[in-house]
Amino acid sequence: MARFVYDYLSFEEMADLPLEDTVVRINRSAAVVKGGRRFSFSALTVVGNRDGVVGLGYGKAKEVPSAVEKAVKDAKKHLLRIPRVGTSIPHEIEARHDASLVRLLPAAPGTGILAGATVRAVVELAGVRDILTKAYGSTNPMNLAKATLHALASLRMREAVEAERKVSLG
Repeated sequence: MARFVYDYLSFEEMADLPLEDTVVRINRSAAVVKGGRRFSFSALTVVGNRDGVVGLGYGKAKEVPSAVEKAVKDAKKHLLRIPRVGTSIPHEIEARHDASLVRLLPAAPGTGILAGATVRAVVELAGVRDILTKAYGSTNPMNLAKATLHALASLRMREAVEAERKVSLG
């Protein structure tokens, strides 16, 4: 099992970041009670500054706006710093969450974001502009978003690997 070491932002670093949010998925569930159906909503949102910081949040409430608000608040608590090289990512990477597997590949400048809606939302708000992606297995938005976040958080720059191994990688 892979161990993820996330580069979370501190509260001081978060305070003055101009963050944008995107709703990835809103789910309605119903409980059948004596008087009929009682609906509740859950929302999955991505928050980021389009410059290397991104977070994922989940919220549940009786109304959609409240669920989205809770999800955005949750996402702001889990902001990660993502390494990038130019407008792409430093290297190819795969990550899995439950039955979803996501493969991210660096792309040449001008390629754009070739990804499905869920993966696109995460990488766009992370500030990646050129990337190739492929999702395998389950396309459940929650699992895809978490797998994408695991992949982005697992990226490492060449300098960090060289320092960790105490070698030069050429």
